[in-house]
Amino acid sequence: MAAPTINLADLDLQPRPEEHLPTGDAAARFECRADRFSSRIGAKALGYNVTAVAPGMSAYPFHSHRQNEEMFFVLQGSGEVRIGAQVHAIRSGDFIACPAGGPETAHQIRNTGNEELRYLAVSTLLSPEIADYPDSGKFAVYASFPAGTDGKPQPFYFMGREGMELDYWDGEGSK
Repeated sequence: MAAPTINLADLDLQPRPEEHLPTGDAAARFECRADRFSSRIGAKALGYNVTAVAPGMSAYPFHSHRQNEEMFFVLQGSGEVRIGAQVHAIRSGDFIACPAGGPETAHQIRNTGNEELRYLAVSTLLSPEIADYPDSGKFAVYASFPAGTDGKPQPFYFMGREGMELDYWDGEGSK
């Protein structure tokens, strides 16, 4: 079993992998470094990470989770959290609750300060999950499945927009 503890000083915050870097106009608004350490301390039902965000940036777009609840604890710096239609100032020592729901629970943390903003994020890990992105009209469906016969996890991920649907019977009469 993994050691059930890790010290904040031992975390190794890394930039996103190249395949997950923001592109186009988003590159000027989204940047972060993070360490997802849940599995290293043996977590099963909760995900943990520490995220660092540069001044003027956000780590993620404005979004909500239909299944999973998140909690953030600001470790360092200041900024703002947008939740639904409201914006709240945040600073070191603040706890932020983001329950599951629709657009009214959509959230985004932005660094509006002059120093790096760091926060601990804790999330339930219910699967499958649907995330909504109200600013861009997108949604994502993702699920985690146990490892296949090759020993690798079997994730499912789909990003779409409302109206991108097929009829249930589409393509079913051809074979």
